[in-house]
Amino acid sequence: MFTDSHCHLSFPELITQLPEIRESMKAANVGRALCICTSLEEFSTVHGLALRGSEFWATVGVHPDNENASEPGIDRLLQLGNLPRVIGIGETGLDYYRLGERSVADMAWQRDRFRTHIRAARELGLPLVVHTRSAADDTLSILREEGEDGGAGSVGGVFHCFTETPAVARAALDMGFYISFSGILTFKNAHELRSVAGFVPLDRMLIETDSPYLAPAPYRGKVNNPSYVPLVAACLADLRHCRAEQIGELTSSNFDTLFRRVLS
Repeated sequence: MFTDSHCHLSFPELITQLPEIRESMKAANVGRALCICTSLEEFSTVHGLALRGSEFWATVGVHPDNENASEPGIDRLLQLGNLPRVIGIGETGLDYYRLGERSVADMAWQRDRFRTHIRAARELGLPLVVHTRSAADDTLSILREEGEDGGAGSVGGVFHCFTETPAVARAALDMGFYISFSGILTFKNAHELRSVAGFVPLDRMLIETDSPYLAPAPYRGKVNNPSYVPLVAACLADLRHCRAEQIGELTSSNFDTLFRRVLS
């Protein structure tokens, strides 16, 4: 079985295609998908997916790029994070990729939002789903400052859709986080990312689609969906000299371990 650890089935490109997606998941032996929340406004739809299908689970959080979304307070995150089938907090983190004329100092609101999510996750005991883009140093620093350093009391989580350097991967692993690989791993120019995938321990990796984005080869540029996650597993299997089905089972087991408090 394969598990898609990060997808956006609530997005317009996919939500109208749910019956077909369920059938394609079944045909591809994709047994589960984690539906990721990116705003409080979206949460009821994301949560509804998890309540309607045993193959779906949900998170709650506000994406760092959603600048005009309702700002999440800790109390609201705690309330929603305690609902059935909500198993993680996020996606949350930092994204400095589209600064434009702004400076890093101007992104204090992102850092404050990230801290709110971390504190809620720690109070709930739920793992974090971390997004970081062009902001790895601050992402790691804030996690450490908030107690997510791999020590006692850490809730940990996953650096999703990993595209950072080997040094960032090693730092995240040292802090107890998992590393999740998306369809980017299959892209021809993803040489450094494949080198990262070559050393991440097999018991600390996850696979995802981040659908509807980042469809793996040979579907690059098409609308992505969870049934394509075995193609990410196949790429990892080539790198690690095993079968895609083994990667599927290993990463599904890792998913169980990371989210064990809620799935058990």
